[in-house]
Amino acid sequence: MTTTKKDPILVVIQLTGGNDYLNTLVPYGDPRYYDNRTTVAVPQDQVLPIDDHFGFNPALAPIKEMYDQGKVALINGVGYPTPNRSHFRSMDIWHTCEPDKVGTEGWLGRVIRDLDPRSENVLTGVNFGRGLPRALALTGVPVASVAVLETYGVLTGITGEPDRSEALDVFARMYAPTLGSGPVMEYLGQTGLDALKGADILKTAPAKYVSSVEYADTSIGKNLLGISKVLHANLGTRIFYTQHGGYDTHASQGPVHPKLWTDLSQAITDFYADLREHDTADNVLMFVFTEFGRRVKDNGSGTDHGSGGLSLAIGDPVKGGMYSEYPSLEEGDLLEGDLHFNIDYRGVYGTIVEDWLGLDPVPVVGGSFEQLDFVR
Repeated sequence: MTTTKKDPILVVIQLTGGNDYLNTLVPYGDPRYYDNRTTVAVPQDQVLPIDDHFGFNPALAPIKEMYDQGKVALINGVGYPTPNRSHFRSMDIWHTCEPDKVGTEGWLGRVIRDLDPRSENVLTGVNFGRGLPRALALTGVPVASVAVLETYGVLTGITGEPDRSEALDVFARMYAPTLGSGPVMEYLGQTGLDALKGADILKTAPAKYVSSVEYADTSIGKNLLGISKVLHANLGTRIFYTQHGGYDTHASQGPVHPKLWTDLSQAITDFYADLREHDTADNVLMFVFTEFGRRVKDNGSGTDHGSGGLSLAIGDPVKGGMYSEYPSLEEGDLLEGDLHFNIDYRGVYGTIVEDWLGLDPVPVVGGSFEQLDFVR
């Protein structure tokens, strides 16, 4: 585990829709890539080479710069047995570590529980975005979910604890005919109180934040800026989560996919610059994942759902380089026209849980899986 006096922090970025692995980390030295990608291939002379076989999509130029500094681990061929090509089911599998059944406990919910077993801090886990990702959901574990930091809050116009408790009681009674009493109502009541408490604390974060970094005006840029404000308010948050959507590129992939990565790469490097400015870069590991890759052969305008994907670990705590094996494009090696996975995603999670967060990975990921060595 990294030797640091500060508690290690994890920032998870979900690429929603199934990021095209082949056009992100391009096997430009393999003619089979160009044979299969007659419409959407990245031209060889535009690829930012890592070596004579693999290189980055030019939209990842800022990430390539970090890679050259040894701060990006490219984790190849990430997946799980019998891959599911449904967005919802596959994302559930990634969120719960349950590929064989529908799981109810999020892997990061378990992490938050193990980091803060008595739920002493309602802000140990914070999501930036709408709703609550299943990865963070676990009964009894408080998590704050923030759409916009400056306007965050539930019943924030009501001041004073007695008034708030009364309002929550009214809220609970509104749902009582449907849900009855008992554990569900207790859970709702406690969740409401935790949300109020979290809102009160989070309201203080923007006022404490000063930075010379100007984030790009994009959705992912705004979310990472929000994460930076909370992180640097020193509220004890250990797990941050956010999503970047739009990766379901069945059509018009040519212009759409590079734009997504231009925005994401810029947001990540802005966030990293902010960490450097605040002397917290040694303490934050970013993890980027998606639910699956795309098919090897394009469809004439874009790419369809596939299997086998790319994950990235980014930051000062990372040992940069290529990890696991890039899946073969040989036709006989494909899985129904898709890339095979080479490393189970639960082993990638396990590496982060054990080597970065210092926790036992077995109860978090549901077993023992091959790990990698990308954490310093």
